[in-house]
Amino acid sequence: MIVSGLSGTFAPGSLTALVGANGSGKTTLLRALAGLHPLAAGRIDRGGLRPRDIALLAQGSHLDRAFPITCEEVVALGGSRLGPFRAVDAKRWAAARAALDRVGLAGMEHRQIQALSAGQFQRVLFARTIVQEASLILLDEPFTAVDAATTCLLLSVIRDWHAQGRTVIAVLHDLELVRRHFPRTLSLTDATGTWDVLPDRALQAA
Repeated sequence: MIVSGLSGTFAPGSLTALVGANGSGKTTLLRALAGLHPLAAGRIDRGGLRPRDIALLAQGSHLDRAFPITCEEVVALGGSRLGPFRAVDAKRWAAARAALDRVGLAGMEHRQIQALSAGQFQRVLFARTIVQEASLILLDEPFTAVDAATTCLLLSVIRDWHAQGRTVIAVLHDLELVRRHFPRTLSLTDATGTWDVLPDRALQAA
């Protein structure tokens, strides 16, 4: 998807839902913000954030679910803070277990990911994002294929991030969920990438 003609600001510490029709460029925008999609023109000012300060939870993980790896290993090894050739220390393993506990997977540290349901696996990915401790968190359709209870739990994690002053941008389709839980909403209204701020929202874009 090609997105053009965009100009706007995500305030530091804001919680924003990104909505729009399929093909309107929502995933492209997230990937561009993460530095994973090259720009043909224009620029993105990330306010001095380094790649390690940005976490992207992509729609559908690239992890091979058949690979023999445990929940704890996925969480501990994920993210850019670990660095190449650096061993996982006791503090990192403890953080991984705490993150799994936060998303309701306590006691499943040694469960192979191939044995998980879609909702459980999404919780693992959220736990991995937790341990990254990123300042900017980008979520691409984080509630796809999960039940209401899992959605409620993951929303509480997002509220935690917001309360900690992290900037969170999430691609969502459920507008009722957006109205209830996200104070700011940005709508990509068509394939031209026009920014349209929904009524009574604080985000300013032009």
